[in-house]
Amino acid sequence: MTLWGGRFSENLNQLAAELNASLPFDYRLAEADVRGSIAWVNALMRAHVITPDEAAQLVTGLQQILDEIHQRQLNFATNDEDIHSLVERRLGEIVGSAAGKLHTGRSRNDQVVTDFRWWLMQVIDQIDAGLHDLQAAFVARAESDGDIILPGYTHFQRAQPILLSHWWLSHFWPLARDRERLAQLRQRTAMLPLGAGALAGTPFAIDRERLAHELGFTAVSPNSVDAVSDRDFAAEFLFVAAMIAVHLSRLSEALIVYSTAEFGFVGLADAFSTGSSLMPQKKNPDTLELTRGKTGTLIGHLAGLLSTLKGLPSAYDKDLQEDKLPVFDAAGTLLRIVPVMTGVITTLTVHADRMTAALDPNMLATDLADYLVARGVPFREAHGIAGRAVRKAIELQITVDQLPFYEWQTLSPKFGDDVRGVFDYAAAIDRRNAIGGTAHEAVKQQLEEAKRVMSNK
Repeated sequence: MTLWGGRFSENLNQLAAELNASLPFDYRLAEADVRGSIAWVNALMRAHVITPDEAAQLVTGLQQILDEIHQRQLNFATNDEDIHSLVERRLGEIVGSAAGKLHTGRSRNDQVVTDFRWWLMQVIDQIDAGLHDLQAAFVARAESDGDIILPGYTHFQRAQPILLSHWWLSHFWPLARDRERLAQLRQRTAMLPLGAGALAGTPFAIDRERLAHELGFTAVSPNSVDAVSDRDFAAEFLFVAAMIAVHLSRLSEALIVYSTAEFGFVGLADAFSTGSSLMPQKKNPDTLELTRGKTGTLIGHLAGLLSTLKGLPSAYDKDLQEDKLPVFDAAGTLLRIVPVMTGVITTLTVHADRMTAALDPNMLATDLADYLVARGVPFREAHGIAGRAVRKAIELQITVDQLPFYEWQTLSPKFGDDVRGVFDYAAAIDRRNAIGGTAHEAVKQQLEEAKRVMSNK
């Protein structure tokens, strides 16, 4: 059924009707639509627009529809235009002509954005819970892998040794920022548009603040024109979703590389890997590759919605029907990939021996420069001396820690017999004990802070 048509002399063209229909995707808003309608019925009753008996009849019918939704028994009709018309049609089948009073003082313009906001609030909570679980997985790995040393990389070149626990936690903190953004977004999403009407507000004495409270919103929209057209929350969700995906994509890229035979730092569990249809020996990190691949799609959703919004005048335009598909897809994607990533992290095997074998004394060249700094050499000069030491070792086809003592003396008289003590990976790590560093004590403090952050959310 349609919720309009009285002024039209002919039916909508079939192709135009198919273009206009949104039920194939906005059925996801069914529960939100019914809950919003129940709250609206009660608001109409309190405003003396409908009688208590009429309200009771409508609420009973709507509760039945809600049960049908939960039991997956709500059937679509071919002429249902959207979820709102479906609910009203079904309500008419249950309670009769009284269903016609449901839409009093309300427009689909304020109805749909209320549904959308309510739905998104629930989804944000689900995504946040998934991110919490993933953070917990990183904390658990940091605790279990506490003494393992990993070659740290910049520019995809060996840089400096770090604790593997420090690396795991480097993926914890981006998720903490993501969860902060989600919390802020939820607060901005929880602004009730219902009561804004088509754009001018409702003429009935609706207590919008009480309506907001009943539906779990924390505030009401202050301007009815803005209320029906505001999709900042949808665009912001797509940004947050894309940012989460980017963080997971970067992690995926690293784990894909680290799981190759060339690195062998980690091994993925069979439960999160796939095989080849041709090569029996293959074990592919498809879950990580799909996470990386879907990130591009989520970034595209954000760009697409912003392009839709940029040219719209104030109030509602049907272009806004395009707001839901990208949000639905982004939400569904995150609700799939976040738990999968948690499973990957929880079950993977760390090959500490391969990480140790990949350590290179040249990675301690900065510590060599720091050694000279401690003996009064300006850092820029010390940096050059350390670089020449590395170059000399390369020329002699040895590692820098194997340089004969006379070569050290040739490079600088500041080098003493204790210079070889620089080339201790564990000692080098524990020298970096400032807040946020990779030293054991600093990582221990970081772990405590990570647990505190998780307990506060």
